[in-house]
Amino acid sequence: MILLTGHEGFIGQHFSSALERKEVIKIEKEDIKTFLKEFDEWEKISLILHQGAISDTTETDIKLIHEYNVELTLRLFENAIKYGIPVKYASSASIYGNILAHSNPLNYYAISKLQIDYWVLDNIKKFKFIQGFRYFNVYGNGEDKKGDQASPISKFSRQVKETGKIKLFKNSDKFLRDFIWVNDVVNVVLNNQVESGIYDLGTGNPHSFEYIAKKIIERFGGEIEYISFPDHLQNKYQTFTQADMKWIENYNFTAVEEYIDNLSLLL
Repeated sequence: MILLTGHEGFIGQHFSSALERKEVIKIEKEDIKTFLKEFDEWEKISLILHQGAISDTTETDIKLIHEYNVELTLRLFENAIKYGIPVKYASSASIYGNILAHSNPLNYYAISKLQIDYWVLDNIKKFKFIQGFRYFNVYGNGEDKKGDQASPISKFSRQVKETGKIKLFKNSDKFLRDFIWVNDVVNVVLNNQVESGIYDLGTGNPHSFEYIAKKIIERFGGEIEYISFPDHLQNKYQTFTQADMKWIENYNFTAVEEYIDNLSLLL
């Protein structure tokens, strides 16, 4: 029996679909406290797939973030250690900030993810098995509820559909991200054969926001409207991300161009 947290979220929904033929306990944020307090059948859990978190990078309620992203995660992981349950969990590339290969979180969400990663590394020998995955910029179907947190691929496509324009920050040719299709994320997390550890999960092939916008325009028509960079994102915005994917061999990641070429405006 698999325990899946965050099953109603964008990525969690895709894990839920991939596991539809398996016995799965699905827990969302509002239920996690009660579950951890009352659940008493841990010996029946074969895998903890922890995808639940407050993932809004602009959230400033540090107590709320710490409670859900750190405290409750640690309680879940302590049960994994106690009962010898393998764990696969979502970390984030946001922990890198703008210094690749080093930790430099730019917001409270990123700090919470880094705290868990540090704790896992300090306690990794206590786990039967644990893998953390630092998701880079995940995109795909089902981002409707994410609002401004949606990937530019989905956000730009929706803007073109609704207005005929893409609103793009000035200098977006200098903002590069490593975009990865959500189905590739699910497949790699569930089916890799590597040992316990914390791993980057992107394609290793970054593209600029402007490049993505132009590809969307090529696909659907429309035009780009350049806008000023918002004040609330100053010094909290990653300008470049690129996953180190040397840990996995011979995986054929879906190219962002391929995804856009097959994208429908019926989003």
